[in-house]
Amino acid sequence: MPYSKNVYKDALTNSVFEYISKAASGLNVETYVIGGFVRDYFLKRGAPKDIDIVAIGSGIELAEAVAALMPHKPKVQVFKTYGTAMLRFGDYEIEFVGARKESYHEDSRNPVVEDGTLDDDQNRRDFTINALALSLNKSDFGTLLDPFNGIKDLENKIIKTPLNPDITYSDDPLRMMRAIRFATQFGFSIENNSLEAISKNAERLDIITIERIMDEFNKIMSSPVPSVGLLLLNETNLLVRFLSEITDLKGVEEVEGQKHKDNFYHTFEVVDNIAKNTSDLWLRWAALLHDIGKAPTKKFHKTLGWTFHGHEFVGSKMVFKLFKRLRLPMNIKMKFVQKMVLLSSRPIVLATEVTDSAVRRLVFDSGDDIESLMTLCEADITTKNPSRFNKYHHNFTIVRDKIKEVEERDHIRNFQPPISGELIMETYNLKPCREIGQIKDAIKEAILEGEIANDYQEAYDFMLKKGAKLGLKK
Repeated sequence: MPYSKNVYKDALTNSVFEYISKAASGLNVETYVIGGFVRDYFLKRGAPKDIDIVAIGSGIELAEAVAALMPHKPKVQVFKTYGTAMLRFGDYEIEFVGARKESYHEDSRNPVVEDGTLDDDQNRRDFTINALALSLNKSDFGTLLDPFNGIKDLENKIIKTPLNPDITYSDDPLRMMRAIRFATQFGFSIENNSLEAISKNAERLDIITIERIMDEFNKIMSSPVPSVGLLLLNETNLLVRFLSEITDLKGVEEVEGQKHKDNFYHTFEVVDNIAKNTSDLWLRWAALLHDIGKAPTKKFHKTLGWTFHGHEFVGSKMVFKLFKRLRLPMNIKMKFVQKMVLLSSRPIVLATEVTDSAVRRLVFDSGDDIESLMTLCEADITTKNPSRFNKYHHNFTIVRDKIKEVEERDHIRNFQPPISGELIMETYNLKPCREIGQIKDAIKEAILEGEIANDYQEAYDFMLKKGAKLGLKK
């Protein structure tokens, strides 16, 4: 393969490349930096922390030789099964692999690997923009090797496979998710033949573990405009294979001349809206899932039209099963998304009539997540009517001001009742019983309704009155 005439030594100023070049020379092994590091250099994205080194020989031997030259003698992690090795240099994680060629079985994305040439190694890369390599050999240090015109594809903002896309995606279906992820992250287009091949091979995604699919999907969700990837996933029939709860929202029904909005495309608008204001992945997930309860709760009534009664509650219950199936964190992150979905309509309803008691209840139920909830609800306003849009956002400003006022006065966030169960038991000489819970609940409700202040003395006096009504004596 002929070398490019272009030399990019300025990409290789980090001293780690000097060590690698020197070690490769000592072993008489051709060596190249390839993949994301080279791609991101040309995209001017800054150097990634992962650097891939390919050797025409043993990557493990090269890694050990490099480590021996370094002053701090980093530990080399060897993965014999894959013929790879890894070491750390400052903030960088450097992986070494011998050049190889691959062949695949139909039921697995794990290839049969054998030693190969640099040509073989570049052929096996997922996309032309990831097949770019820079020489680390002393004779042509910094020379670009670009067998598939990856530089041109970078300039034209095109995602394209080096070889036949049908084979590339069938061999390793995760590449379909990666194609859409790169298109979303970089603002690129997927070449038509490649896009058609993804649709054709969509069912092949089923052989990929859900953890790997979610890793790519979360990167799409973390992109500046997530809907780019979400729409591509839908267009290529990949989304339905792992997130049917979202594709179930598709379409608009009409009965007796009454329609409802398309909650599928509305959802993507909400995700994009929230992405402008937060990088919190799990708040973006809440935006994605905030309406999933609408598909199972949709009904048409002659008098009311289309309704989705209780969709927030149903949707919050669906979050648990969805996270479990997708192997997403079953911890505070899942509970946060559940809470956001459950409360997602409350501030919108509240914006039409702002009362102190409703605000207190909202702050009580959302706790420290009140700001996230307000951010979600503001993102949920997708009306194209300027008057309605401005009205809702003006009302949300009023709600925010009221939240601040109520919080400063009533201290409802992370509410702790001023009267404890122990004090109730001591006052009335009770053992644990139903009446204690009734009194505590009554005090909480009285505070939330504004009947009494969140104050010990007022709560104590209220407890005595409630106790008397229940027939309790001090």
